[in-house]
Amino acid sequence: MERLINQRHASARTVSAYRDCFRLLLTFAEHQLHRRPADLALQDLQASLILKFLDHLEKQRHNSIRSRNARFAAIRSFMHYAGYKEPAALSVIQSVLGIPMKRFDRPLVGFISRAHVEAITAAPTAATWTGRRDRVMFATLYNTGARVSELIGMQVGDLILESSSAVRIRGKGRKERTGPLWASTVAQLRSWRRELHGTAEGPVFPSRTGGRLSRTTVAERLQLAVEAAAKQYPELLKQTISPHTFRHSIAMHLLQAGVDITVIALWLGHESPSTTHIYVEADLTMKERALRSLQPPATVPIRYRPPDRILRFLQGL
Repeated sequence: MERLINQRHASARTVSAYRDCFRLLLTFAEHQLHRRPADLALQDLQASLILKFLDHLEKQRHNSIRSRNARFAAIRSFMHYAGYKEPAALSVIQSVLGIPMKRFDRPLVGFISRAHVEAITAAPTAATWTGRRDRVMFATLYNTGARVSELIGMQVGDLILESSSAVRIRGKGRKERTGPLWASTVAQLRSWRRELHGTAEGPVFPSRTGGRLSRTTVAERLQLAVEAAAKQYPELLKQTISPHTFRHSIAMHLLQAGVDITVIALWLGHESPSTTHIYVEADLTMKERALRSLQPPATVPIRYRPPDRILRFLQGL
């Protein structure tokens, strides 16, 4: 952990993820080897044990393959580091590093229409403090395409609501970016900022007690808004809508509006535009438009007629 914090300057979330992974691994190893974690040696972490642990994550703890791979990534990172510190254990380390990540089906990204976004954003009542907060929170979520962790981490001092309005977003891996804001979002944020009594370091979207909202709370508030908007659009209840759906939706809407994919990658904070290609793959409208631009080949369907010898062979069976 010291290396993660002091040398790699990992974020608090990364440190927590690594900590949780090794807490699970050491507990599992204790049950399997009947040895206390303090008595375990690096040589005990054989590939067979790691494979059993990964299987345990999926079958007993019901982790998804993504979560399983994320846990294994933490173990691989540790093994790479251990290779420099314990050359005598290289055979064990190499056997663990030889375990491949598990492949999985990648579903098409889910997104909703502009009309649905507007209905959900307008669903919370403006008569209450939490309703006004939720309205501007969902509008900001869609406008910026922020991850939910980035949204709840926004501070009042991150808002630039004068000329060239924007918001500073602290992304994954300590990367920061600036998200431009529409005039309508700016007007909502200005009005909301007047209701806040915290400091510049305080959250833009606080809880009732003034602290930061949790991911779970944001998801629950969004679900309430979806249920309210479903009175106008009942089809919303047939979809799984999470805060990340808003991120996918703004990306799809920008793409459909003709915005270059590299700009969308910057908007979302993707390290590489190749990550953003999932939206191109998911946009059926663009594919249909491309298909219409190309004439189908002028071919005549051929009907197969079997020769007499094949018919005689089949009759003889």
